[in-house]
Amino acid sequence: MVSAEAQGGRRPSLLQAAIEAFSVPDLRSKILFTLALLAIYRVVAHIPIPGLNALELERLFQTNQLQGFLDLFSGGALRRMSIVALGVFPYITASIVIQLLTPVIPQLQALSREGEMGRVKMNRLVHWLTVPVAVAQGFGQLVLLQQANVLTNVGFTGDALLPTLAAIASMTAGTMFLVWLGELISERGIGNGISLIIFAGIVAGFPDLIGQGFIDRDNILGIGFFAIIGLLIIALIVVFNEAHRRIPVQYGRSIFRGGRMYRQGGSTYLPLRINSAGMIPLIFAFSIVILPGTVASYFATSAGWLGTGAAFVANLFTPTAPIYWVLTFLLVVIFTFFYTLVVFQQQNLAENLQRNGGFVLGIRPGKPTQDYLNKIIIRITMGGALFLGFVAVMPYMASLITGVQAIQLSSTSLLIMVGVALDTMRQLEAQLMMRSYEGFLR
Repeated sequence: MVSAEAQGGRRPSLLQAAIEAFSVPDLRSKILFTLALLAIYRVVAHIPIPGLNALELERLFQTNQLQGFLDLFSGGALRRMSIVALGVFPYITASIVIQLLTPVIPQLQALSREGEMGRVKMNRLVHWLTVPVAVAQGFGQLVLLQQANVLTNVGFTGDALLPTLAAIASMTAGTMFLVWLGELISERGIGNGISLIIFAGIVAGFPDLIGQGFIDRDNILGIGFFAIIGLLIIALIVVFNEAHRRIPVQYGRSIFRGGRMYRQGGSTYLPLRINSAGMIPLIFAFSIVILPGTVASYFATSAGWLGTGAAFVANLFTPTAPIYWVLTFLLVVIFTFFYTLVVFQQQNLAENLQRNGGFVLGIRPGKPTQDYLNKIIIRITMGGALFLGFVAVMPYMASLITGVQAIQLSSTSLLIMVGVALDTMRQLEAQLMMRSYEGFLR
């Protein structure tokens, strides 16, 4: 088959491209394989651990902001306390820890420079670290549920030992099962498997979000404005996720031909993304901002000055307090710069350019190139940091503008969804272009 452009000079619509994707047998099998594994994930997410008090569990999630944030990565599985309640959050945590430790530990630095073999070894380290992180987080969840009267007999002594070990083992195995599903999707399906699992969990929460909108039927106009603001945020995320600064790069190489040496060169560009940190700064910022209020809520019922101070802190760090969002904005900006610079230093762009015979036009190779790229990345990261900070606080501002309090719009959810959707469409685009089809992205 030939492309639509060759047939009539017109590019196909999104629907036509989707139909063409399903018309290719191997591509259709990849898409169906991905959807099947995501369906398995959603089925497993409804299998709870035994001994739960469902009413107390629901009350806990209505009053605990940290639990609601962690539930984002489990697709509602944590709210049901299923065997995959931890989601892929331990894997994400382990990945971030390894990434941040790479510049500090020489052995990890050496592995990061070994190419594909080093990447495989680094991924294995992430898997090993995921297990203890999942065990620790699983036990922490059980203790929290026991304090909230959702579970009983949590501990490592007496009659509580076996139920506790069984619950921790189930949740740890559930996390590793999701990681395995994600890697199968990445290997045999379409898109990044881990990201798609998070994406599927977020999308699965949309019916509840729509149901919350019907609760506030008296404010139809406000809900309409809220929806418009949400669409504008999505458009802004798309623009900034795709924006990048092009640095002109010249390559020179020598070719031996006919007994003589000839110099040839080529020009290209080095794309530096404005938002190269992705969603990581939002995760860091919200985790830190939520933590003081969560810890203080456990001591708010204490007598004396401890209870008074804890109640003050708990009220100060709530999503309805302005200081909560001001601090969120500042932390997002700070973490964006920190994470971007750490990752940028690991890439060793100046060294790689020099090794491959490339150089930035007008800049000497080596340290001058590194200094020039550092200056550029700091300058463009300012725009990315302000963008992420704005996206983080925009749901709160939307609630103030529209007066809609029933719908809880998560900026992190929107950022993840848009990023995963663009990445998956881009991969599907590449698959289609390999088969002489026109794709989704134009």
